[in-house]
Amino acid sequence: MKYKNNRKNPKVSIVIRTKNEEQWIEQCLIKIKKQTYSNFEIIIVDNKSKDSTLNKISKFKVKLIKINKFFPGDALNKGIQKSSGEIIVCLSAHCIPENNDWLLKLVQNFKDKNVAGVYGRQLPLAYSSDFDKRDLYTFFGLEKRIQRKDTFFHNANSAIRKTLWKKIPFDKNVEHIEDRIWAHKVINKGYKLIYEPEAAVFHWHGINQNMDEKRCSEIVSILENLDNIYRPKVSTNLKNMNTIAIVPQRNISLTHNNKNYLITKTIQDLKKSKYISDVYIATDNKNTKNISSKNGAKVPFLRPKNLSQDYIDIGTIAKFYLKKLEKNKIFADYIVLATENFPFRDYKIFDKMLEQIHKNNSDIVYAVKEEKGTIFKQIDKKINKVNDGLMPKKIRNIKNLFSRIGLSFIAKANLIRSGNFNTKNIGIYNVKDHFSFLEVNKNNIKNIKIKNLLNEIF
Repeated sequence: MKYKNNRKNPKVSIVIRTKNEEQWIEQCLIKIKKQTYSNFEIIIVDNKSKDSTLNKISKFKVKLIKINKFFPGDALNKGIQKSSGEIIVCLSAHCIPENNDWLLKLVQNFKDKNVAGVYGRQLPLAYSSDFDKRDLYTFFGLEKRIQRKDTFFHNANSAIRKTLWKKIPFDKNVEHIEDRIWAHKVINKGYKLIYEPEAAVFHWHGINQNMDEKRCSEIVSILENLDNIYRPKVSTNLKNMNTIAIVPQRNISLTHNNKNYLITKTIQDLKKSKYISDVYIATDNKNTKNISSKNGAKVPFLRPKNLSQDYIDIGTIAKFYLKKLEKNKIFADYIVLATENFPFRDYKIFDKMLEQIHKNNSDIVYAVKEEKGTIFKQIDKKINKVNDGLMPKKIRNIKNLFSRIGLSFIAKANLIRSGNFNTKNIGIYNVKDHFSFLEVNKNNIKNIKIKNLLNEIF
């Protein structure tokens, strides 16, 4: 039965976006021509197809619009502007209606004036990838849904009211999910969306484009900027986690003007944290132990002399210290490492880095600054260039990031415990104040410029 033009059968404009769709477009148009609902026009919006797409389209009666730059919402808007229908159907060029009632099943849902849009089922083809088959089977089930809060919508196979589009057109600037953004807006206006499984099409790729990571990242960014509901919430409260600081300190602490110990400044900075429960000083010196204890830090034991050799790294010291603490039933979730040698650091760095590692679930967060210019690496007498500092900044695609663990370094306890820091799950915290990276040591503490700077903080 053919459903022809009358008041009960409003005119439909089917907008199809194309770019090199020669494999699909003819089959798509043939199937549209066979629809029982016959009151429609077809509008093709083509983005510089270089294959035989346009030749195949020329066999059919369609309105053809050519564009030079493609944005999904902008292409749809341009097609709809040339439309004469009351209902706009958006169909991907590589979607083929499953049966001859596809269009009817979409359109009949608009009898309810509160329905803003309808989207149909998508079925994989035999040669679709397993990733795409899984996505299509999972997202597009057999049960009809009325969505009053859920803003999922998909323009590969959808229909909307033109009167509503005039008020809320598709976002013309985004590169992805113009359908989700539009759906979010109409839901917030009190309209409903309908998923109609009987309006089905065959779609050779899935909604996630065969696990395209770049596209996935871009879509997540759009969604998280769209509304708070799409921003992941941290399920655990950082204040309820046990975070401790370990300050490795060999020998007596450095002093300024023979009275201000640098270890004191570091302890004070760490104790200003909202999240650090205790500050432990990993020292081999009794005087440093006494100074630290007076300033509220804990020194339950002195570290052995063999861990004070020049070749011992901070990670090894932290691992040893954590093991000793755990024997005393002190268990931590996060470990903050810092040394006394960076007294000009902003004390807020510790909490900012803790919030970052917790939010992103990183294993490690390093405090870094970007180094510009040419960097060399010297091994014995051999010098190798690491990067070319002469390259213009605008075409440089590599950043050279420099980190000092003593400034601030945060890791999960299990990484400190294992002693293996070769994780890929790394976070970086960019320190824009390069003054924080100024290191004070026994060789420069008497330098007049360093002394003047220390006078300002003590």
